[in-house]
Amino acid sequence: MSHPEPLLTCPIMTGLVQRHGPMTFERELPFEALIGAIISQQISGKAAASIAARLKQRVALEPGALARTHHMTLRAAGLSRAKAIYLRELARFALAGGLHDLDRLEDEVVVERLTSVKGVGRWTAEMFLMFSLGRPDVWPLGDGGVQRAARQLYRIRSPRRLAQLGERFRPFRSHAAWYLWRSIDAP
Repeated sequence: MSHPEPLLTCPIMTGLVQRHGPMTFERELPFEALIGAIISQQISGKAAASIAARLKQRVALEPGALARTHHMTLRAAGLSRAKAIYLRELARFALAGGLHDLDRLEDEVVVERLTSVKGVGRWTAEMFLMFSLGRPDVWPLGDGGVQRAARQLYRIRSPRRLAQLGERFRPFRSHAAWYLWRSIDAP
């Protein structure tokens, strides 16, 4: 599999591509992707996976079931009070048709629509664009992993410089973010 040319013009990124191989995003169903993104906010991936597994044991991950689930059931899965509220808001949004035709909309329109849901911020919407819609050119400036990897690999500390780094990889910034994540996840 060939890699996007903009990544291979950077020696650091070329090294990451060689080390980690082809980028893979397992596309997720929209509702489940947003559930996962909300659960993952501000916690480790391992903790998020544990909470998601417990949630799945307690309730079907579909809008109707989640909207009807008592908040204490959601809390028992390990969700914070706020995240339990956010998931129920997301379920109502989905039941009202808010997730329909997102794949046909421009990135910023998707972000605007999703951020109208309580608990869904820009980061969550960007993760949705990448992992559910498979959009190739998302640069999640607010992502802690991207920021940490940019500090380690590129000595970048400011949001302005991080944005400039992203411009080097346009129109494949999602790919670059994936490789930055791999650089901090790898042993």
